[in-house]
Amino acid sequence: MPLNLIKLCVGIETVEELEQYRAEQRARAESTGTEPCSTHRTRSFPRRADEILEGGSLYWVIKGQVRARQRILRLEEIESEDGRPRCGIVMDLDVVRVVPRRHRAFQGWRYLDEADAPQDLYDSGGGVDGDMPSEMQEELRRLGIL
Repeated sequence: MPLNLIKLCVGIETVEELEQYRAEQRARAESTGTEPCSTHRTRSFPRRADEILEGGSLYWVIKGQVRARQRILRLEEIESEDGRPRCGIVMDLDVVRVVPRRHRAFQGWRYLDEADAPQDLYDSGGGVDGDMPSEMQEELRRLGIL
């Protein structure tokens, strides 16, 4: 069973904004002929890397809720601007929405067991229209309609 990571998505206000950012990265990669992926730099390298690389994802906490995930392709050792070793979490550019779940703020990243990870939104049988704004989805969930 794969192991996941969870992290705050700092500077992103909505899932739509994250999707747009990733779409721009994809367009840049296609125009330059490079691999379409996104690398997130983090200070520490996960000790349980082998478990993560068995199909794990990085779950994003956006505005206090786990809202999306991206599949982790690999973990690379990279060097920061000051010459210190860092971990590059290389992810697929596809953003998968998940059933929103509240999550408190924290620093860095945390491990997230597959059993504790939120379900993908469109696999949950919720009948959600993919074009529906996330704020509307949240309000419908709050009202018990979704």
